[in-house]
Amino acid sequence: MPQAFRLLIGLAGLMGAAGMALAAAGAHGAEASRLATASSMLLFHATAILATTALLARGLLHGGIGLTAAFGFAIAAALFAGDLTLRQYAGHSLFPYAAPTGGTLMILSWLAVGVAAVVPR
Repeated sequence: MPQAFRLLIGLAGLMGAAGMALAAAGAHGAEASRLATASSMLLFHATAILATTALLARGLLHGGIGLTAAFGFAIAAALFAGDLTLRQYAGHSLFPYAAPTGGTLMILSWLAVGVAAVVPR
């Protein structure tokens, strides 16, 4: 298994664990809608990373584009969820436009998965 796949699977595991931790924190805290959103983005995109990696391993996606999409999911979800979590707990953002940057990168990563499916390997 390529090292990049191992790294992506490890990142997905960390994202899943962080998503569950934020879900638990949100369930026990007052006004935690930001945490619920951050949790959802981490959990959804951890699964997207696992699926993209599996499709890459089966040769069903263009390798370079698919890897870019998978790493894009990881970076995007970290930016988005990190920004929302920091706003919840510290009262300020990660950096200006961190969440929208993460959201835009999520959209681009999903589009990249679609492109990776139709571009010849």
